[in-house]
Amino acid sequence: MTNHVENKVIVVTGAGGGFGRLVALKASARGAKMVCADIDEAALADTVKQVTDAGATATGIAANVADLDQMRALAKQAVDTYGAIDVMINNAGTMPLAFFADHEVAADQWSRCIDVNIKGVLNGISAVYDQMMAQGRGHVINLSSIYGNFPVLGSGVYQATKTAVNYLSESLRVEAQGKIKVTIIKPTGVPGTALGTGVVNPDAVVGILGQNALSYGETMGKYAEGQLSAEQADPQSAEYAVLDPGYIADAIVMAIDQPWGVSLGDITIRATGDGYIL
Repeated sequence: MTNHVENKVIVVTGAGGGFGRLVALKASARGAKMVCADIDEAALADTVKQVTDAGATATGIAANVADLDQMRALAKQAVDTYGAIDVMINNAGTMPLAFFADHEVAADQWSRCIDVNIKGVLNGISAVYDQMMAQGRGHVINLSSIYGNFPVLGSGVYQATKTAVNYLSESLRVEAQGKIKVTIIKPTGVPGTALGTGVVNPDAVVGILGQNALSYGETMGKYAEGQLSAEQADPQSAEYAVLDPGYIADAIVMAIDQPWGVSLGDITIRATGDGYIL
């Protein structure tokens, strides 16, 4: 089979863990040259070590996605090192779920969420735009969420940021059509990542669960105790309930692994039994 990932220069933010680290490992194993960025230098160094220990190619660059100058420096170093930027994955994000009634404790995290989830994506696009247009081709992959599909209670700020990601992505696709491919990745809830640690009020998850809130709570209790049923833990089962983060990374790599003339535009990945209603 043709490998469209091999030799591509791929920049990924939030590479210190979660989807970012998994993409770095999976894409580099397919022959990509990874440029890994994260604000956490220790976690970033660990990702780069894991990639290079496996015999693949990676460079780590500390960067805060909310700082445009740092993102421009990241893009410049990527070009200086590898001569191009083929793919930009704007993966870094925060998820401070909370009700508006929680504003006293949530305000600072909401502000950071806006900086990372909106400005971070915009800065990532801006940092690579000129380079990709000059190359005559490029690919921007933005991490959104099913939370961006429809407004529900408990996630107003987070949903607003992910809706913004969707609009930024589609606007870029229309403007740069024929030069820059754009993919929106929309995961459902993935408990196996650290994203949930940013939740301000755990009760705010009710909006994405609706009528499934009670059964979801029971499932997560079993998951935490390692007592999911065989069907709920089996990705070959339609009752598969807790999506492994690796499947998100696989979908991102799949989007990259296309001919330059083929663009996968909008990808939602969910466990068939996860209970999320959006």
